Amino acid sequence: MVEHGFRKAGVAGSSPTIGCVNLQQKYNSLQKTLRKLGRVIVAYSGGVDSTFLLKVAVDTLGTKNVLACIAKGPSLPKSQYLRAARLAKKINAKLQAIKQTEMADAAYSANKADRCFYCKSHLFEILTAIAKEKKFNYVICGHNFDDLKDYRPGNLAAKKYGICSSLMEAKLTKNDIRQLSRQLGLPTADIPASPCLASRIMYGLKITTQKLKQIEQAEEFLKKFGLIEFRVRHHEEIARIEVHPQDFKKIAAEPNRLKIIKKLKSLGFKYVTIDLQGFRSGSLNELLTKNEKRGK
Repeated sequence: MVEHGFRKAGVAGSSPTIGCVNLQQKYNSLQKTLRKLGRVIVAYSGGVDSTFLLKVAVDTLGTKNVLACIAKGPSLPKSQYLRAARLAKKINAKLQAIKQTEMADAAYSANKADRCFYCKSHLFEILTAIAKEKKFNYVICGHNFDDLKDYRPGNLAAKKYGICSSLMEAKLTKNDIRQLSRQLGLPTADIPASPCLASRIMYGLKITTQKLKQIEQAEEFLKKFGLIEFRVRHHEEIARIEVHPQDFKKIAAEPNRLKIIKKLKSLGFKYVTIDLQGFRSGSLNELLTKNEKRGK
């Protein structure tokens, strides 16, 4: 039964019809893991991974045994929060917004290579406290199997606080999750990855609410030109725009070019540039040394 573009949520044991045996095994493994956990809090952002995890958790365990918690603050775009709230409602999941606290942490705002560790640590500390208070057994997050291959300080925070990475445990990759999300009718199946706004700020440049607002407003403006996957990287006075090469014309052709320059300068940037390498996820990690990735 399909409802609002989704298979009906809240039915224990429900599963999509999957053609690939290996993918079916991974999905079954995820459900098996969730059943063992019992009552869970899902660290939820409305992105591809956490939305899929929330959907499967509700389908497997039932609404009363799942609570989605989303961190609401300046590093999460308002449009993303509103989309996440709508999705949680359609999935039939209970949603609790929590206030972000990492902005008060000097180790986070210093914006070194391990910034994500401090951000996730604040989040997971709050979620584990909520789990204890409301008698949930575990906190689970949307880290997937591909995250083991990249520089992800947040994985260390998950380990520190005993957070379950159920997707990773089931060896579900990003492509697996997208494919399964399509089977479940989730609208997040094909949306681009959506890391927090702080990931756009050059390492070493202090994170402030003002910079996060600059990025959010700049990216919301660029969406008007039909861009789907892109970033505005913050380099103090410089806004470095990353788009796929096939989208260069969308922002370089007149009158779009002049409109973008005018808007971004009105937000406080002095220079507006296009990165000729084009969009690539995690481009700010490219210049990190091995020691910086180790937090030294």
